[in-house]
Amino acid sequence: MAFDFPSEEWTQAYFNAVNSDPNYKEAGKTWTYGALAFVVSKEPSIGLTEEKAFILDLHQGVCRKAWIAGLEEAQKQPFVITGTYAQWKAVMKKELDPIKGMMQGKLKLKGNLPIIVKHVKAAQVLVENCSKVPTRFLDEK
Repeated sequence: MAFDFPSEEWTQAYFNAVNSDPNYKEAGKTWTYGALAFVVSKEPSIGLTEEKAFILDLHQGVCRKAWIAGLEEAQKQPFVITGTYAQWKAVMKKELDPIKGMMQGKLKLKGNLPIIVKHVKAAQVLVENCSKVPTRFLDEK
C-alpha cells in the first residue's frame, strides 16, 4: 500500500522506517538538537493548497514522535527545512542530496547549518529511510 505524500499516514510509515533501522540508531546517536520540521510549499496545481509540514522529534538515534503540522507549528521547531514539492520528491527519490540542496539554496534552512553538516551521515540515513516508504506522489495521480 502506497501513502500519499505528504500525509499523516506517510509520516507514520516514515516514523516506523526510521525507528526500525539500526543504521539510524548508530548514525543519529549524537543528535541532541531537537526536532526537524520539513515544510512543503503550497502547490495548488497538484491539490496542495497550503503549506504542509511534517515534524520528526529526533533524539540520540530515535524518532520519538512524527506528525503532520501546520506552518505555524513547524516554524517553532529548532530546524526547519523548506522546499517545493518537486524538491522534496527529488530528495525522496535520491536525486537531490538535502545537505547539498541547503548549501545551494534549493532547500531553505532555518537553523544552524554547521550542526546539520556535522550530522551528514544521519541525514543520509534519514533520506534512505524516506525512500523506503511506499509513496504515492500527488503529481503522479
